[in-house]
Amino acid sequence: MNVFWVRYSCSKPTFIMEKISRNLIAPCGMNCGLCRAHLRRNNPCHGCRNIEKNNPKTRFSCKIRNCTERIGKFCFECAGFPCDRLKHLDKRYKSKYGMSEIENLEFIRIRGINDFIKRERKRWQSSKGVFCVHDKKYY
Repeated sequence: MNVFWVRYSCSKPTFIMEKISRNLIAPCGMNCGLCRAHLRRNNPCHGCRNIEKNNPKTRFSCKIRNCTERIGKFCFECAGFPCDRLKHLDKRYKSKYGMSEIENLEFIRIRGINDFIKRERKRWQSSKGVFCVHDKKYY
């Protein structure tokens, strides 16, 4: 498992957080490693693929994550790709956060998950930490 230390201050405890890794890429193409719920200090979410580690209601009941028509690990492996649910999510993330799950999935389909992870690390990680797409802060 990829981990690194994050120290908030001398008076606050240090904790470990996963770097951007393949088990943090959701079936919809979302990089859960950039999510505020994953990056938060208290009760962090472990991503859509690690639902057994914590059971947040939104991830547990996600219709895209629980889709029975998907035959592989990612939505692009479905004959109906991109479905209406994914298009709706993608539209929201494009307008609010400047990122596209469908573009992520197309990249993974064409170039593979390893190249996607490399790209995501270059794009979102720096010496400041991991950039959160939701609140535009480094963690």
